[in-house]
Amino acid sequence: MIILGIDPGTAISGFGVIQTDRRGKLKVLGYGAIRTSAKLSMDRRLVQIHDSVQHLIDEYSPDCMAIEELFFNRNVSTALTVGQARGVIILAAAKRGLPVAEYTPLQVKQSVTGVGRAPKEQVGYMVRLLLGLEKIPQPDDVADALAVGICHAHNGLGWREHL
Repeated sequence: MIILGIDPGTAISGFGVIQTDRRGKLKVLGYGAIRTSAKLSMDRRLVQIHDSVQHLIDEYSPDCMAIEELFFNRNVSTALTVGQARGVIILAAAKRGLPVAEYTPLQVKQSVTGVGRAPKEQVGYMVRLLLGLEKIPQPDDVADALAVGICHAHNGLGWREHL
């Protein structure tokens, strides 16, 4: 199974593409960041994110997409713009017929580190170990996207049913 993991954002949306087999062995196919300029209007930024995700789907032919759910913090304005980015990312997947799985930050951290409140550094470290990478992917959004993909791969093995 090929999984496109996404950590959504308007300035930076991290992505990671991993392949997993029935035994749970993970292989990285690609990762990076979709960046948009703050100088662009929000509508232009959303189009750029949407088009970039569709390009990734065309390039990697994933079987599914896994995306991080929106986490409301104190800044409602930021949450709203991230929600808009999530919407166009999910739309890109829907237009290509991809099933979309959504995971909370707690679920992602639990799956990757074993600790639901793990700091970003620990998530990045475990992503590097689990995927056999030489270094932790940067920026954090990219490591987080790979973590979302790993979470979905683990979910495919039934871990979520035992929480």
